[in-house]
Amino acid sequence: MSSITANLQAVMTRIEAATRAAGRPQQSVQLVAVSKTFSPAAVREAASAGQRDFGENYVQEGLEKIRELRALGLTWHYIGPIQSNKTRAIAEHFDWVHAIERGRIAERLSQARGAGQPDLQVCIQVNVSGEASKSGVAPEEVAALARHVAGIARLKLRGLMAIPEPTPDVRLQRARFAQLRELRDRLNGEGFALDTLSMGMSADLEAAIAEGATLVRVGTAIFGERTTA
Repeated sequence: MSSITANLQAVMTRIEAATRAAGRPQQSVQLVAVSKTFSPAAVREAASAGQRDFGENYVQEGLEKIRELRALGLTWHYIGPIQSNKTRAIAEHFDWVHAIERGRIAERLSQARGAGQPDLQVCIQVNVSGEASKSGVAPEEVAALARHVAGIARLKLRGLMAIPEPTPDVRLQRARFAQLRELRDRLNGEGFALDTLSMGMSADLEAAIAEGATLVRVGTAIFGERTTA
């Protein structure tokens, strides 16, 4: 058994245990394997072990993997910051976008999405930690942006995403994730039908699942430590 296969199995075991501990149905949490900086061969290895969803932060690197591995029929998630000049490439080649924080970016993605393609599945990134250096819309601005994005053609607003500041304090981890869940629930109370909370990574996926994560984005625990940014 390869190290990637063994790591993937270990992560799935963690997800299943956390889901069970939270009293949630099995299969209610989906794993996105974050393959940024790792080779197409590493992705192929994870895919051969049953992983279908992969996340990329860098457009050009992601496009190279998508093209090389197209025959595998994988689902690709763009989870990094979105530059205006990259929206066409993202819209044309990715299935999900997790980090929308501006209406104009959403509009550009819509314009570039092919009419014959399925709707692009999107999440709004929320800055739940209030860090000045962190991407994402402020919690008090989420509702207005959600209303805007929900009305844009060729986009399907699925939910919210967050990358809270790292902390070993499990109570603080859960508080940040609970804030995102409460925002999602508030929006649904206003008439939205959001089913996705993209939150939790290698170090804090248990806390995220306890607070309702439906997508966890895990890289290091599957592929190992990154040697490049």
